[in-house]
Amino acid sequence: MRATARRLCFACGNAVEADEQFVLARGQRREPHCSEACVRATVRARRSALWRSRLRLTAGAVLVAVVAGGVWSIKRHRAPPARSIALSWAETEWPKPAPLLPGYYGPAWPPTDEDWAFAFNRAAWTYPLPGPVRRPPVADEHLFATDAKPHPAACRTPGVCGVDLGGQLWGEHVFAVLEGVVDRSVPGGGDDHGGGYVRIAHFGGMMFTHYFHLAAIPRGVVRGARVSAGEVIGLVGDTGTGGERPARPHLHFAFSIRPSAEWPEAYWDPRPLMVKWTLRVPPHGSVAGLVAATNTMEIPRRHRGR
Repeated sequence: MRATARRLCFACGNAVEADEQFVLARGQRREPHCSEACVRATVRARRSALWRSRLRLTAGAVLVAVVAGGVWSIKRHRAPPARSIALSWAETEWPKPAPLLPGYYGPAWPPTDEDWAFAFNRAAWTYPLPGPVRRPPVADEHLFATDAKPHPAACRTPGVCGVDLGGQLWGEHVFAVLEGVVDRSVPGGGDDHGGGYVRIAHFGGMMFTHYFHLAAIPRGVVRGARVSAGEVIGLVGDTGTGGERPARPHLHFAFSIRPSAEWPEAYWDPRPLMVKWTLRVPPHGSVAGLVAATNTMEIPRRHRGR
């Protein structure tokens, strides 16, 4: 395209005679050039700039994809956050247990049965297994060794050293029956030692509750940890039912008193107290994610402990 006005070359800046101009049209813009070589140089420069822009956009998109993939990979492979087995349990607010009377620090010394009854009647207890059915406690004469060097112990009622509570499902929640401090936490063990075991101290270490045959124990339930009444301290397992008996989910619960190290530990019959303890009922009626089975031996091992 020829032009009539005298202008400077768009590419090299030299003066261009009116009758020798080459004009590169871009929409309504007119860019004069002194020769075809300058026109080609301008076209090459613009193509190069276009490719650099596209390359920058591609590199940015790749970088964003790499960062997003790294974040997704970290979230996928890290340990999942702790959450309840049952649906909606996290958003369910249980009523807080009523505190003991102001100024009450435990029974008198030396404590009598009346002193213990006074203390027990003013404590906020929770049944060790969830509802909707209150599992009846069955007397059990087993006295498990809970220490490497067991101290003297006796059962106040002959043949009743604890109670056995049948579990409806393998892996049901086991609750701390009273506020206290974890004294022992053994995640595994043989049938003779009651399998997984948790022992919680109450009333300043003068009273203890024991939970045997646990399939699993939460990571935070360790020696010295403070637990509240109704807090999950384990899952129901089926140890202690081997041999000729078919394996079944159950919990062995015991209740002992030892006011001082000089006294032998006395295991009480907890059944008279347990009839009054608060029973917690899950919103959906049972623990979600597990399936009841008539024969618990058929539960696949890969599902155990979840």
